[in-house]
Amino acid sequence: MPLIRLQGITKIYGTGDAEVRALRGIDMDIHGGEFVAIMGPSGSGKSTAMNIMGFLDKPTSGTYLFGGAEVDNLGRDQLALLRRNFLGFVFQGYNLLARTSALDNVELPLIYQGMAGTKRRQLAREALAKVGLKGREDHDPSQLSGGQQQRVAIARAIVTNPDVILADEPTGNLDTARSREIMDLLTDLNRTDGITILMVTHEPDMAEYADRLVHFVDGLIESDTRNEKVTTDAL
Repeated sequence: MPLIRLQGITKIYGTGDAEVRALRGIDMDIHGGEFVAIMGPSGSGKSTAMNIMGFLDKPTSGTYLFGGAEVDNLGRDQLALLRRNFLGFVFQGYNLLARTSALDNVELPLIYQGMAGTKRRQLAREALAKVGLKGREDHDPSQLSGGQQQRVAIARAIVTNPDVILADEPTGNLDTARSREIMDLLTDLNRTDGITILMVTHEPDMAEYADRLVHFVDGLIESDTRNEKVTTDAL
């Protein structure tokens, strides 16, 4: 059973002349431990699909199974629990709290889980060390480079030990060198820790880090291929 299964997923916004069919019937399986890059032009449906897989939006029709369980009819609170316990998110704009230390930013998901302060701080420090930011725990975002801020965001995403990281243009605000550092980090989390990575990107050179490339066009999957170079290198 795949970790994520989309069956006949559609998403329609608006009605009548304002109707937009963002997804037109998507079928896709994602297995645990995969690194999947989702690409496509603006308006192709890739971000809509990512939002649905991240429990941030619901499909208009079709079936979404996560870990074999159907999630389409779950309520807001139940979906929030799934996000909190199984998913980590990384965004293009980092989404860090200003004037708040890196450590406090990374602790946030654990606060939502109700974890005690001592354990929470320990796990946050470990997550920051894992992304190469040991010694930067007390720095706020204004004291960190863009690449370092994205590392804090990744630490925040992994601190709950998620099954899946959903990364939306994670290198979109970074130069080439910093982008490659972030992609190397995501690749290591995938290969070493077994975290499933779902990444939306418009950059072909960043997508090449993934072992699977899915291209969306006009709300449909145009192609779904293995990246043979990555698969061979991983053996």
